[in-house]
Amino acid sequence: MNIAIVILNWNGSAMMRRYLPSVIKHSSSPSTGGGWGEVEVIVADNASTDDSLRMLSEEFPEVRTIVMARNWGFAEGYNKSLRMLDMEQQRNGAPLHDYYLLLNSDVRVEQGWLTPMLQYMEQHPEVAACQPKLLSDVNPKNFEYAGACGGYLDKYGYPYCRGRIFNTIEEDHGQYDDPTYVLWATGACLLIRRDDYWRSGGLDGRFFAHNEEIDLCWRLNIMGRKVACVPQSVAYHYGGGTLPQGNPRKTYLNFRNNLTMLYKNLPEDQLAHVMKVRKWLDLLAALQMLILGRSFQNCRAVFRARRDFRHWLHQFEQERRRIQSLSPHLSPHLSPLSILWQYYVKGRKHYSQL
Repeated sequence: MNIAIVILNWNGSAMMRRYLPSVIKHSSSPSTGGGWGEVEVIVADNASTDDSLRMLSEEFPEVRTIVMARNWGFAEGYNKSLRMLDMEQQRNGAPLHDYYLLLNSDVRVEQGWLTPMLQYMEQHPEVAACQPKLLSDVNPKNFEYAGACGGYLDKYGYPYCRGRIFNTIEEDHGQYDDPTYVLWATGACLLIRRDDYWRSGGLDGRFFAHNEEIDLCWRLNIMGRKVACVPQSVAYHYGGGTLPQGNPRKTYLNFRNNLTMLYKNLPEDQLAHVMKVRKWLDLLAALQMLILGRSFQNCRAVFRARRDFRHWLHQFEQERRRIQSLSPHLSPHLSPLSILWQYYVKGRKHYSQL
């Protein structure tokens, strides 16, 4: 069993200098403790303009690099780099990797971190992808925003996690230490079978960044494959390294991509209703951003996202038909609750209270 840990980098020299040593140290085959085959750490560079490549060659010569000529964004950057990796393996007569592990450049790991996830995947062939428990590297007692202990979507498409609902982040007291199926696993640290990655179509490169891993995991679920969180494996994520919370570009991508994901994956009998409700909920969100002082730019980003979603909708019509044809009895895969109602009206701010 061969595992490729692929870190997509864009101008992240400082982050890699800080976090790459732990990944190299604790991801070599002997340290996994599971008798696995080769574990290779690879940095795929998304046309960085800083000193990333020079730094890697001088300070981490053992790390394999894949260099791309332009910045493809997170989603297509991974698609391109994984294709290039597979081509290199074939060209060199080496076996293709059984697993990809997509890892952010700002993730710290410890001894034996891979073993629980790999053991779980080998024992559960129905599972296509999984994530570890994701804790904050800034405050390791807390879960980390970008995935915590596995994610879900409410009935209107809003994501939430075991350990994080909106901006309320829980302390980790072992309350979510049971391995469980989830709807989506974090793209900050995602272990996925190579065959499932390509069979599902990979990440949607048109998204550029944000919601792309939720879209991928939702498609895996529609295909009849499972996604899981394995909390016995732990990783520590710094978070917000590319676009911090409150950045208008991030707001734009989150709203545009979330609507697109809903259009692609929602069953026909739910689509019209959900989109109608979301129109009003997005308007409320934009007004809240304006009133609460999160800037006119963020409010404007919501309206631009909805406009651009309408303009590019035709690009996804054929794919929607393909996804909806994958199973004659599609499960909605969404939680029946409204997380907005639970959080703001009922005051239930922790997953365990839902």
